[in-house]
Amino acid sequence: MKIKTFLLTLLMAVTLTATLSSCSAKQHAVSDLRSLSKDLRKNSAEYTVAEWKDRAERFVEIRREIARHEYTPAQKKEIGELEGECAGYMAKGLKEGFLNKVLGIKNELKGILKGILNTTFFGDEDQ
Repeated sequence: MKIKTFLLTLLMAVTLTATLSSCSAKQHAVSDLRSLSKDLRKNSAEYTVAEWKDRAERFVEIRREIARHEYTPAQKKEIGELEGECAGYMAKGLKEGFLNKVLGIKNELKGILKGILNTTFFGDEDQ
């Protein structure tokens, strides 16, 4: 009897830990996106080539992490707004020619932004 009680308690502890860990990772991804948006808003005009590349990679990584979780409609709205802000700052950098001149990848960058915008705004229509 003691073994069954111990195993049941252990199972419950593992389940609780996994649930809390998942919630933490889920919220961490949104916090990362919020932080990136804030960074872009404050600092994107001064980015170096390395910083632009880092932020673009970070954006993609955050979006992948977000895609791994389920969110409420309110959370999805916030995520969409934050993704839109990030994409907007990247598009502004493209429009102003900074990224074209510095990175020399005009067509590639346009493709990246088109992919981001399509995925962000039109990729998950049924959610």
